[in-house]
Amino acid sequence: MTIKSKLIFTVFFAFATAIGHAQELQAKVTVNSQRLSNTVDRKIFTTLQTQLTNLLNTRKWTGDVYQAKEKIQCNFLVNIESATEPNVYKAALVVQAARPVYNASYVTPLVNFQDAEFTFKYIEFQPVEFNENRVQGNDALVANITATFAYYVYLIIGLDYDSFSPKGGSVYFQKMLNIVNNAPEASSISGWRSFDGIRNRYWLADNLNNARYNLIHDIFYSYYRTGLDFMSEKPDDARKSVLEALTRFQTFNQENPNTMIQQFFFINRSTELVGLFKKGNNADKQRAMELLSVLDVANAGLYKQELR
Repeated sequence: MTIKSKLIFTVFFAFATAIGHAQELQAKVTVNSQRLSNTVDRKIFTTLQTQLTNLLNTRKWTGDVYQAKEKIQCNFLVNIESATEPNVYKAALVVQAARPVYNASYVTPLVNFQDAEFTFKYIEFQPVEFNENRVQGNDALVANITATFAYYVYLIIGLDYDSFSPKGGSVYFQKMLNIVNNAPEASSISGWRSFDGIRNRYWLADNLNNARYNLIHDIFYSYYRTGLDFMSEKPDDARKSVLEALTRFQTFNQENPNTMIQQFFFINRSTELVGLFKKGNNADKQRAMELLSVLDVANAGLYKQELR
């Protein structure tokens, strides 16, 4: 039995788990087309939703054998904003994934991210398949659906593995980078290139694969495995481990300011961090407040108010 299996065996999931032999994910996909005009047949998006759900939940994404209780809970929400031309849609994609905390009913976020640059072509019942050897497919806009979803699947799996073993997600972060390097290309497709912006798929894959940023993987492991996973058994030791992770994050930030991975990690994590330290001793609360006010500037006021 793997470390992950041993941990999850004792965890109560906040979400229902499937029965029977499982693939890696228990994914829910929602396609919201309410913003489109009534001239577009919304039934096609119900079909797309079903096809994407089947792709994520039935495709084998790793070489490992997962038990049903080990499946990673995740949500993908496609908010379609407009039809730029027949069968071509511009959307925002929200990706969320959670990891159970050992010996607790609590789940901690792995991913909580909105990708605002998701343009694709879809005709009802067209094949929705992913081939990592032919990421670009025959039609770039069609291929951009599965390339984008596969990219985030490997992100989720990689972070999950990183949280259970030191640098455990490396092979999946490399798969993300492979998708970036072979991504579909078209004038209306954005998010795969360095010059498309400073917070996109390119930069996230770069940050997770760049040897200069190796410390980030140790931070993930310390935060989740030696930190949160021990909160029920040894809360004081767990807080110190999280403080150590945050201190290393401060070092990382000083050496590599304004990276995407730092912003990505702290998205919607303030409530968890406040709850983690609020019951700690004064010294730990003070240190946490000092670190978090610098690392998560957007929520500095909250930390100063709650951790005084």
